[in-house]
Parts: sequence; C-alpha cells; structure tokens
Amino acid sequence: MVGISDVRGTSEHQTSRNATCISWISSASTMASQGLQILGVFLALTGWLGTIITCALPMWRVTAFVGANIVTAQVIWEGLWMTCAVQSTGQMQCKMYDSMLALPQDTQAARAMVIISVVVGVFGTLMSVVGAKCTNCMEDEVSKAKACIVSGVIFIIAALLILIPASWSAHTIIRDFYNPLVLEAQRRELGAALYIGWGSAGLLLLGGGLLCNNCPPKDDRPFLPAKFALARTASSNVDYV
Repeated sequence: MVGISDVRGTSEHQTSRNATCISWISSASTMASQGLQILGVFLALTGWLGTIITCALPMWRVTAFVGANIVTAQVIWEGLWMTCAVQSTGQMQCKMYDSMLALPQDTQAARAMVIISVVVGVFGTLMSVVGAKCTNCMEDEVSKAKACIVSGVIFIIAALLILIPASWSAHTIIRDFYNPLVLEAQRRELGAALYIGWGSAGLLLLGGGLLCNNCPPKDDRPFLPAKFALARTASSNVDYV
C-alpha cells in the first residue's frame, strides 16, 4: 500500500509540474503577443499620421531644374488641394485649385483614395483600441483577438489606399519628365509628400501585419483534467490489484 501511495503522489506531482510549465509558457506567450500588438499599433498609428501629412502637404510635384530652368526665381509646388509658388526671397503664395474636373486623373483619384485611407485609418485605430490586451473594452480574449485581426486588415487596406495614388502620381511625373513633347518649364519631379506616402504605406503594412498575427488564444483547460483523470484511473487500478 505504501508503494501505491507513492505512485499516486508521484503522478499528482508530475501533473502539477506539467500544469505549472504550461502556465508559464502561456504567460510568456501572452506577454510576447502583447508586445507585438503594441508595436503593431505604434507602427500603424505612425503610418496613419504620415498619411494625413501626405494628404495635406502641397509637395506632390515640384519644379524640375533642367535645361534653361537651372536658375529660376521661384519654385513651384503642386499638391492635392493647392499649388504654391516659393520665391527666391522666401515668400510663399498658395492658391487652391479652382476646378476639380480640370485636374489630372491621377490627382482626382489621389484625392479620393487618400481621404478614404485617412477615414479607414480612424476605424482601424478604434478597432485596435478595442482589441488591445491592455484595455477593458472587451472581457473575452477571443473577441479581443478577433478585433485586433480586423484592425490589422483595416490598416493594410489603408496602406494600399495611400500606396496606389502615390505610385500612380510618381509614374505620371516620371513619364511626363521624359516626354519630349512636354516643355522643360512644365516638367516636374517627385515631391517630398510622395516619399512620406510610401513610408506611411510601409508602416501601415508592417503594423497591420503584426496585428493580424494575434491569433485567438487556445483553451487548454480541458486537457489537464483529462490527464489528471487518467493518472487517477491508473492509480485506482493498482489499488484493486
């Protein structure tokens, strides 16, 4: 009988150790997941702010200093909403576009897509707050993980909505720059807003990808009682023998 008690005690002790190890691994996994989630939200929010800056800056196209335009008294900036002339004295005059229909197709499309990207980013931010592990907007961890994944998908959509117009505008600028039919005074180069837009799209993609990696936690609780019950059954069989 002493041997049977020792076997039972050893089995229960082993089960307790396994439960402790699994609990420790689960805790470490949760901390790592929370860290990746925070990093993803930070990158996505930074990219979203960059999208707003890209939308507001009037520097999508800038004057190209080629040919006889190497020395000029002013620099022309063209954005989504206005065009600005910067004098050599430092003075800057800006004017809003008079007609939207008179704008190039890429500029019209960029206006719509960038605004949609900003609005979509707002919803992504709200969903990331709801699904964050450090908030109490939801009690269920599975629902939090799903909300976090949804926010990641939204941020990826926002990234595509800023990446497409920036790349389209860059393609148009480069095409016109090398077009011999376009006058040198009308040629433009890539502005700073396009580079900010590309960087913002990259941050949104990275942040959205990290948020999409937050898988719902697996419920391991049914596994341990079954194992414990199996150990108790084995020890009970020894008693009857």
